[in-house]
Amino acid sequence: MESKTSDKRAYLAALIADLYLSKSLEKVVFSKPADKSEIKSTLTPKNISGKSVLQLETFTKDNKAYHKNISENVVKEIGSLTENYFQINVISTSGSCQYMRSKGGKETLIDAEKVRKALLSGSFAEHADEGNDKVKKYILSGSEPFLKGLGISDANGRVHDKMQSKYRQINRFLEHIKAIESELPNDSINIYDLCCGKSYLSFAVYHYFVNVLKIKTYMVCVALKGDVIDYCKTVAKKAGFSGMNFICADVSKYRLERKPDLVISLHACDLATDMVLDKASENGAKVILSTPCCHHELNKKIDCKELEFVTRHSMLRQKMCDALTDAMRILKLESKGYSVDALELIDPEDTPKNVMIRAIKKEKPDKKVMEKSFAEYEKVEKFLMGENKYGN
Repeated sequence: MESKTSDKRAYLAALIADLYLSKSLEKVVFSKPADKSEIKSTLTPKNISGKSVLQLETFTKDNKAYHKNISENVVKEIGSLTENYFQINVISTSGSCQYMRSKGGKETLIDAEKVRKALLSGSFAEHADEGNDKVKKYILSGSEPFLKGLGISDANGRVHDKMQSKYRQINRFLEHIKAIESELPNDSINIYDLCCGKSYLSFAVYHYFVNVLKIKTYMVCVALKGDVIDYCKTVAKKAGFSGMNFICADVSKYRLERKPDLVISLHACDLATDMVLDKASENGAKVILSTPCCHHELNKKIDCKELEFVTRHSMLRQKMCDALTDAMRILKLESKGYSVDALELIDPEDTPKNVMIRAIKKEKPDKKVMEKSFAEYEKVEKFLMGENKYGN
């Protein structure tokens, strides 16, 4: 007799296969692999030489990628894959769902039944298989009024050549939003963009929730520069985005008026990212998406003899401090009851500031795990900085 664990994996494998056969499947991301030589795998519908296949792409830690096309025994092939990964995210036009398995074998399957019901209802839109030479389809077309107002596209909806990188970045960020939308309320939502700058992401996120998902949205964007805030207010008014509010304030001193569901931040400089993460977590945000910018604080304060063979080289010192700073931020968020991942925002060719910290508030956080993460944070801080304190 199959175990409960096998039943859940089998259910997920059958669901993925049905989504694929119904042309509803967009992508499956397999992460946290049992094989430590791997990073992740993705499964994507493709059209190759006129034949529909599922293309498996596996990324390894030695910077290689391996491909395999699946067209037969689909359920069996996917079932084998589910055994090798501890987290699986399914994205489809019928909705998104997630599978997680702890090291102890405990399984969680979120929203799979909801996706199955949507699939059976037949109310989903078909997702066209991608060809190997097909131009990528973005969530935003470029013709959206707010993109024209921001100077990203012209009056005809053509994205300006010099804004192509920003356009890709915005669309990629919306894909990250799409991946976590099931963690958020589906009737009314409170969103904050802290250290919003020109608010490119703010406008896109507001548009996505209001015009695509049809969710009542209250959004506040906070930044220090008054002229930038005035500019954003003008763009929002012209776009008819009445639920967007722009405030000129210091994020560290600003008090959130409502409990946040989602907090976002793109390239807040150095300690400003820490201010955003602290503000979001202290106010109990359900989801935090933050892409850090520069990491000067640790670089200035690091005092660790064991790492002097690295720190005496300025370029290597900076690269190491970048990674260590974000790893410390993750520990701190975990100590506050969040499940946290470090993800790639977009192609590194578009921006070197490419790490996204994604934190999702756990419904029932384990206090022992939280305490362990905070103790590890303090231990790492002391190891790296001696008597110095990060952020003080």
